[in-house]
Amino acid sequence: MQEFDFDLASIQAARDLARRGHEAELKLRAYTFDQIDRIIKAIAEAGEIHAKELAQMAVEETGFGKVEDKIYKNHMASGLLYEGIKNQQTIGIVDADEAGQVITIADPVGLIMGIVPSTNPTSTVLYNSMIAIKSRNPIIFSPHPKASKCTTRAIEIVNEAAVKAGAPDNIVQGLSKLSMDATNALMHADEVKLIIATGGPAMVKAAYSAGKPAIGVGAGNSPAYIERTADIKKAVRNIMASKTFDNGTICASEQSIIVEISNREEVIREFKQAGAYFMNDEECKKVCALLFRNGTAMNPNFVGRSAKVIADAAGISIPQGTRILIGEQYGVGKEYPLSFEKLTSVLGFYTVSDWKEACDLSFKLLENGIGHTMSLHTEDKEIARKFAIKPASRILVNTGGTMGGTGLSTGLPIALTLGCGTMGGSSVSENVGPKHLVNFKKLVYGTIDADKVVAEDKIFAKYHGNCSSQINNGLPKYFEYSTGCNNCKTEEERKHSNFNETGEINLEELKDMVDSLVKAFKGE
Repeated sequence: MQEFDFDLASIQAARDLARRGHEAELKLRAYTFDQIDRIIKAIAEAGEIHAKELAQMAVEETGFGKVEDKIYKNHMASGLLYEGIKNQQTIGIVDADEAGQVITIADPVGLIMGIVPSTNPTSTVLYNSMIAIKSRNPIIFSPHPKASKCTTRAIEIVNEAAVKAGAPDNIVQGLSKLSMDATNALMHADEVKLIIATGGPAMVKAAYSAGKPAIGVGAGNSPAYIERTADIKKAVRNIMASKTFDNGTICASEQSIIVEISNREEVIREFKQAGAYFMNDEECKKVCALLFRNGTAMNPNFVGRSAKVIADAAGISIPQGTRILIGEQYGVGKEYPLSFEKLTSVLGFYTVSDWKEACDLSFKLLENGIGHTMSLHTEDKEIARKFAIKPASRILVNTGGTMGGTGLSTGLPIALTLGCGTMGGSSVSENVGPKHLVNFKKLVYGTIDADKVVAEDKIFAKYHGNCSSQINNGLPKYFEYSTGCNNCKTEEERKHSNFNETGEINLEELKDMVDSLVKAFKGE
């Protein structure tokens, strides 16, 4: 048997997956609402049963986050997600507008490719599989090389549960021979109709460059503003719960805290009591040198790490029980690295004089994670409305960024892919769900005869009254407009027109014109 180089073998394997996925797609199109519901319910139950196993595998393989929080992530992407989407209508007629005589029909988009990040390597598989299949789409995953074992296990669990519940074979698959060539081949495979890219900027950009529809999300750099009217104890409690969840690996988690001079000391005191350690300038420099490389690019070795791991590696001493490291910043940009995204247990800290200064600072911080998320802690509803102009798709009030942005503590849909809108280079600005993986077709009945459209258009008559609705010589005036409305012409044009001053046809001139045309055709 001929041996192929690994890159060639990985490309062939990707093509084989795409072909099998297409076969599953053709079968899945005929499934009913009840059949699909049985499948996604089975996946949700399998996700709950294996939540701990998958969480342990993810932490062991990547070193990112905490087992207990990854268990909850898996629960969120299975049981909680199922309850949120189970009643959504994504098959057949989803809406009927009787007045407009428009019937909306949901159609699957087709075979989907999902790119899996190392920060959420198992929950992303559960989540993307559920929303894809809810919309009758099979899916193929490209695991992150640093999380391939746990991601592959999640794919096996999901596919097995789905097939046992009646799904076609290969409804959920994953690349096993991992290479950039294989991922690229899958992105460009004709069978793949849409890409969901959850990962680094380079991978998201590649997805959008594949020449087909893609849903990608940009970086987050969420500021959290604690305004002077805020309940400080509650605000700090929410921020700490959010930022420490899975050691800050959710992109909606807070990246910087903004306080006012008037509440600064109270906020610092509350953070310290909650387990935060405020670094001095020298300690902050050591941590920044550890966290970032090539300027402001996050060092992957310290993504999702505990405060103790980071402090020990930086050579600084912190109190036992420290949960978060905080470094005071005095500006935004490369000279202030903590003003950028930090998917780990570190926060930047800013002090401003009032909400206007906080507003300006928020804009600057969001420029490095534009379109994603920001949070605001205030009891002043007018202040909250003022911050609605910020370039963020989710502006959260009085809640934690992680839980609020993903829908755990807010009315937003449960999601792990959070769109950033065109601000952040994303095709969607919402929490991505089944509705984003459906084509909506329209069955539309005529509500007016086509030959009466202009005559019965009251708005047209309002602006062009002399050109419509009245009948003249058996011809409606809109017919006149289509050949040259006399009242819409200049004086010079009117002199050479076939219409008289009242807009009626000049029969004598028309006869002369016809005679001239006949002679021309005869060559006379």
